[in-house]
Amino acid sequence: MDGEIDPEELAALLDGEGEDPPADLRIVDIRDRRAFDRGHLPGSEPVPFPELTTRIEELAGASRIVTVCPHGVASRQAAQLIGSYAGVEDARVESLRDGIEGWERAGEELIATPDGESDRGGDADDPTDEGPEAPF
Repeated sequence: MDGEIDPEELAALLDGEGEDPPADLRIVDIRDRRAFDRGHLPGSEPVPFPELTTRIEELAGASRIVTVCPHGVASRQAAQLIGSYAGVEDARVESLRDGIEGWERAGEELIATPDGESDRGGDADDPTDEGPEAPF
């Protein structure tokens, strides 16, 4: 793991300020699909923490990976796990500082998945499921 990235820095990267955002930047949201569908960072993809070890090879070849969770705790652990995988040894792997909470506090918007576009079932309006707490 290469540390944490501030919400403002990630937003600038996504907006293309300064240098162009890497074409192979991967933003990995480790919350469950229902929480992701309610609101996620632009360009992020859902890889729920329990699925991370079986899906980590999907991230091979990325030059930069940013993990995201509700508060920035579990995403640090996810970044450490990803960083230990042999297929991403050349990638810069970071956790979003303060998670979704920090992103919103910085004045950035979340994007909801439009109805019918989720590939999984579940109640997208369930406010009680915000994803994993620190799993270990």
